[in-house]
Amino acid sequence: MNGSCSISTRCIVEVLVVLPAALLAAACTSMPAPPYAVDVPVGVHDGRARFTEIFCSVLQERGESLPDYRPCAEALSNLASQPPPTGRAVDLGPSKSNLQARVVPGIGYACIAAWLQSPSTPREHVGKFGYDLQLVDVDALSGTAKNAGQIRDAIMAMPQEAGPPRVVLFGYSKGTPDVLDAVVRYPELQQRVAAVVSIAGAVAGSPLANDASQWEADMFRHWPKAECDSGDGGAVASLRPDVRKAWLAGSKLPPAIRFYSVVTLPDRDHISTIVKPTYRKLSKIDPRNDSQVIYSDQIIPGSTLVGFLNADHWAVVIPIDRAHGVIGSTFVNHNDYPREALLEALLRYVEEDLSAAASR
Repeated sequence: MNGSCSISTRCIVEVLVVLPAALLAAACTSMPAPPYAVDVPVGVHDGRARFTEIFCSVLQERGESLPDYRPCAEALSNLASQPPPTGRAVDLGPSKSNLQARVVPGIGYACIAAWLQSPSTPREHVGKFGYDLQLVDVDALSGTAKNAGQIRDAIMAMPQEAGPPRVVLFGYSKGTPDVLDAVVRYPELQQRVAAVVSIAGAVAGSPLANDASQWEADMFRHWPKAECDSGDGGAVASLRPDVRKAWLAGSKLPPAIRFYSVVTLPDRDHISTIVKPTYRKLSKIDPRNDSQVIYSDQIIPGSTLVGFLNADHWAVVIPIDRAHGVIGSTFVNHNDYPREALLEALLRYVEEDLSAAASR
């Protein structure tokens, strides 16, 4: 699963100022953070119990054969309360519906893609079980409306097969508002898209965007090997909380599509040095954040809450440490996460849930 840059590019600038203090603080001994207390919003279905069973089964079965292995207890967030397990068996065999996963990255991804050198292991891994995974190309620095049109064109260009829709749109960070805008703006997508999965999505925006400007995002155009342009220049503005909340209040998500929310909520020991400044800034509002987005702002209204992941905003998707070891051992020092296992677990969860919904 490929990724993108953070909600606020300002953190890259800020880290140059606060890094010495951050390194000193990291060297000090600290007590383990207490479990997070979280709320499931009214109207949101709690699907964490079943996803936990599936994710833990995948991690146990695949073990260290996949990169960045973590035991299940460390891969999931430390929460004060958890729903009880369902006790149902988990099928880890071939896919029965061969879902077609399409990933929409966030702000800046097209600018850093060549430098990032994202491995193909996520696509190869889920492909072994019959799932198809591809990236949707969207503008790195445009607003949601323009990117929604690009998503629409990419999905409608896919061959339409007989039977129920099999496309699952994964939105990461700003990719989630882009996807939500697309499925609302273009009703024809309801004939193609079965589900939308938000991963660390800026569903209700991020307060960091209030203090950022588009020229800061434009710095990604000068990233090593960057191949991107300024687009319509609306990326940062589209992530401001007032913009996103106004869109949510005025938009009705199509009932024909099922929506799922995956929240990143790391403990302090799993936040990379480079994003600690923005984590602390957001913590003045709510310490339950992933360094870019507050946990509650990652949940799609009326969706199924799939799970809370012990990963910061970058680590859950962006594999910086795999191609850039020096950066991964210093500034981005908690970038490891079992992304291949996560993607398999999410596809299996969605496939099972879609099958149950169809039978009902």
